[in-house]
Amino acid sequence: MLDSQSSPAVMDVVILSFAKNDELRRMTEHCLRTLLASEDPAAIEFRVKVIESNHASPVYDFERVETLYLPPPFNYHRYMNRGIAAGNGAFVAICNNDLEFHPGWASSLLKAFAEDRQLVSASPVCSRHHPPSGFPLNSGLYYGYGVLKEISGWCLVFRRSLLDVIGKLDERFYFWYADDDYALTLQSHGLKHALVSTAVVDHLDSRTLATHTSARQWLMTKRAKYIFEEKWKGRSWSYLLRKRLKLYLKFPLYYLGLKKIK
Repeated sequence: MLDSQSSPAVMDVVILSFAKNDELRRMTEHCLRTLLASEDPAAIEFRVKVIESNHASPVYDFERVETLYLPPPFNYHRYMNRGIAAGNGAFVAICNNDLEFHPGWASSLLKAFAEDRQLVSASPVCSRHHPPSGFPLNSGLYYGYGVLKEISGWCLVFRRSLLDVIGKLDERFYFWYADDDYALTLQSHGLKHALVSTAVVDHLDSRTLATHTSARQWLMTKRAKYIFEEKWKGRSWSYLLRKRLKLYLKFPLYYLGLKKIK
């Protein structure tokens, strides 16, 4: 348990938001309300940075929440890096805005970090996703690097000292394959990550992604896949050049609905 008589533990929380409409604005606000209500601020102090992509959307009027408006274009890792750099807490959480935080989630994570000093990165469970996937609630720690398994890309918490080893998040991954890159980066350095089944943060159905057309999503996914293959699978420059040329030649056909996305 955390010592309530000592200074509170500080956790920097970076949340990306795109409040394109009222529904998406309410989603971010729900995320913030549940986050701030989840822990006693005398024990854990959240210092929240919301990076809002809609510059016309007003600041989020919550205590201990700062709204940042960064220049476009959107880049998941670049925005996260800026938010991380704006804080100095010993622990950092990088989060989606489509989350619902359950009471005690952060104290459970910090307890796991305190009990295993070699643990540098962790994820909470989602009560909707993880139990059907073989990770029951309150069943211990699960060490590993499986994306959508041990690694919940929608909420990653790590010691700030991790960045001294891996550096900044790779900004070539501006959305897709960011989780996969994080997982392999940890694994390649031999850094421990665990899913903490006593810490619950539910991942709600994302509605931000639906604002992109299926053709646009397909293009961004393919581009990220080629960067991932270059970095982690040793694909040659000539191979990737051919794949990219083929991708851009096909995109107008997908965009106009003349060719099926697959």
